[in-house]
Amino acid sequence: MRRISFYFLVFTAFFINFMPSSQAPDHPDHKAPAMASATPASGFRAEFLEELSYYEQRYTRLAEAMPAKNYTWRPAEGVRSVGEVFTHIIGANYGVARALGTASPAGFDPKAITALSGDKPKVLQALKDSFAHFRKAILALNDADADKPQKMFNRQTTVRGSFIAITGHFGEHLGQSIAYARVTGVVPPWTEGFQQQQQKPADKPKP
Repeated sequence: MRRISFYFLVFTAFFINFMPSSQAPDHPDHKAPAMASATPASGFRAEFLEELSYYEQRYTRLAEAMPAKNYTWRPAEGVRSVGEVFTHIIGANYGVARALGTASPAGFDPKAITALSGDKPKVLQALKDSFAHFRKAILALNDADADKPQKMFNRQTTVRGSFIAITGHFGEHLGQSIAYARVTGVVPPWTEGFQQQQQKPADKPKP
């Protein structure tokens, strides 16, 4: 009888020590760690994140392809230069993220971003950082927020509607940057890759 009681106590202690945390008694001083927002597989956020990835890749590759000396080139006086178009997108990424509820990083200064426009390495890094920050802002939203009122670019819309406006803004300035590249003799890298594939000799049919 004593042996049975002993085994019972050992088994009980073992079970409590290895019991899943979700079943363990709550401790008043214990706080569960905050869970990071997971990337959605579907819904309006997932769809916009695909668009965001597309434009991030396009802007980044074009910024890398443009020679450093071209960053101060502008088509006319009073028009944004090559570098200023990129810094405009950087500032917009942080501004839109703030409008959607995600604060800019500590010490962020929009004027300082604009001042970087002639420095290719700094513009490139700031561009990548801004897209990463913008992505976090989208992940911080919920799919239930889609129809919530949202002001974007001085227009009253919804969160979903603001995504459409943001996509249009990306497209407008990407087109501008592509035009700048062409005028200054730079072929967009994705077009160049496609042209190289087209120029490859066709594979001969196997006998």
